[in-house]
Amino acid sequence: MAGRRPGQTQTREHILSAARTQFGALGYGGATIRGIAAEAEVNPALIHHFFGTKEQVFVEALSLPVNPTVMAEVVLNGPRDHAGERLVRLMLGLWSAPEPGKSFLALLRSVSTNEQAAKMLREFLERAVLTKVATALGVPRLRMTAMAAQLVGLAMVRYVVRVEPMASATDDEVVAVVAPVIQHYLDG
Repeated sequence: MAGRRPGQTQTREHILSAARTQFGALGYGGATIRGIAAEAEVNPALIHHFFGTKEQVFVEALSLPVNPTVMAEVVLNGPRDHAGERLVRLMLGLWSAPEPGKSFLALLRSVSTNEQAAKMLREFLERAVLTKVATALGVPRLRMTAMAAQLVGLAMVRYVVRVEPMASATDDEVVAVVAPVIQHYLDG
């Protein structure tokens, strides 16, 4: 197995291509750093060098608009009674930003029409976000998935289907309505 391919950009892109193949064939749970390295014909240490973790490879390979670890940190850092507001503000900011917003909407459309994409994202979110936050805050997983459903529904209504008045409401108006519901999922 080769340790390093010529040129940093080509090697990185080759690893991402191999990662997409592995995640597509095996899902997030079945794909491994070693498997991606074998597919890319590089040493696993090179993947760690470029990306750090399997989670980061996944984020970059699928062009996710946000690192789910950041999402978990937003919920966990700061007063618990404002976690819902922090999360809603983070998501609204991501969805309305030009590049992350486009990536998110493309991903949302993909997972709604492609079972393999949905499976990969589902496994990833369960492991990278929902389980971490649920464990750290002692929140039952059912409430965590209900919170995720609420946020995905918000994104669909506001940015994809564009139902009024939600589509044209200010972020502050949306936060005032949605954050208490998200907070309820966190608090019970």
